[in-house]
Amino acid sequence: MIGLLLLKHIYGLSDEGACERWVHDPYFQFFTGEEFFQHAFPHERSDLSHWRKRLGDKLERLLAESLRVAHTAGALRSQDLKLVTVDTTVQPKAISFPTDAKLLHAAIRGLNRLARKHGVRLRQSYARVAKSAAMMAGRYAHAKQFNRHQRQLRILRSRLGRIIRDIRRKTEGQAALEEAFALPLSRAAQIRSQQQRQRGFKLYSFHAPEVECIGKGKAASPHEFGVKASIVTNNRRAPGGLFVLHASSLPDNPYDGHTLRDVLDRTETLTGCAIERAYVDKGYRGHNAQNPRRVFISGQKRGVFGVIKRELRRRSAIEPIIGHLKTEGHLGRCHLKGRAGDAANVVLSAVGHNFRRILAWFRELLRLLLVSLSRTLNCPAQLNPAS
Repeated sequence: MIGLLLLKHIYGLSDEGACERWVHDPYFQFFTGEEFFQHAFPHERSDLSHWRKRLGDKLERLLAESLRVAHTAGALRSQDLKLVTVDTTVQPKAISFPTDAKLLHAAIRGLNRLARKHGVRLRQSYARVAKSAAMMAGRYAHAKQFNRHQRQLRILRSRLGRIIRDIRRKTEGQAALEEAFALPLSRAAQIRSQQQRQRGFKLYSFHAPEVECIGKGKAASPHEFGVKASIVTNNRRAPGGLFVLHASSLPDNPYDGHTLRDVLDRTETLTGCAIERAYVDKGYRGHNAQNPRRVFISGQKRGVFGVIKRELRRRSAIEPIIGHLKTEGHLGRCHLKGRAGDAANVVLSAVGHNFRRILAWFRELLRLLLVSLSRTLNCPAQLNPAS
């Protein structure tokens, strides 16, 4: 199962895609320990989800193992671990853009689905009415007809309130049903009461309440919905390129500077090498690192000269690494459930990136070996005039 998780994130596959490719690819089967070719997958696809939950915080051991393999192969040196670059990004969740109409419609559908599951017969489901109102609300908002748009939102809110009250009446006095509906009803009531420009706690998804709204100041996407993630890479380019030395999710959207000390300590624990200097962007101003003289911020003038100045220029090299994690890995959209799924997806995406760099390093070594071998075989023919 661990081999399947590695293969999934190395090649950017889904759970179903990894299981399907395992059946047809003998190299996948050999990597996971099979001695004979198998014509059927021996497990259930859901076993991958179960094993992710069982591993939990032990997934960091896979990240440490990827760094050990890179070090053994010569793609990563010990001196490369002393200088690091730290940055944060957003791991988006697999949810639709949270408009008021979509959230209200999702709450209505979710309560209806749960009522059918537990055998609670509602007076009216409002399924067709809610679908039509959500569709018209989007059209009116696009046409800037906001009075009509608000009218459709009032229809959705009133129908959601009727379903909430109906469920509460029919589950009253039944402990098992009350417990099953307690959390979904509280989420539905929260969605029904919140406003568009409301400050403070808001729900952005009915099925994924852990989603946070994070503003990154980008022109294309001013707000992203997911969880903040911290990424640490080596500052100096190693023979095999830039590796991810540490990766973790940061729920509740903390300030970047308040997380720096913990991130550096965990990176040192993971790599077993003390960090001499760390390079960060301006979002880490006011950081709480234990030794502030070893942390250098982008744009800093004081104490920056010579080697440190050149290394500080390389701080932005972490940005394309984050891009590779999102495009080639699974950091660009998390489909796993809950905060535990967010944390697992960040770490496994980093593991997949490191193994992709190791495979690229092996391919480069093989290319150099073949070139050297071809030159060696052709040299005698060129030096011997009789031939």
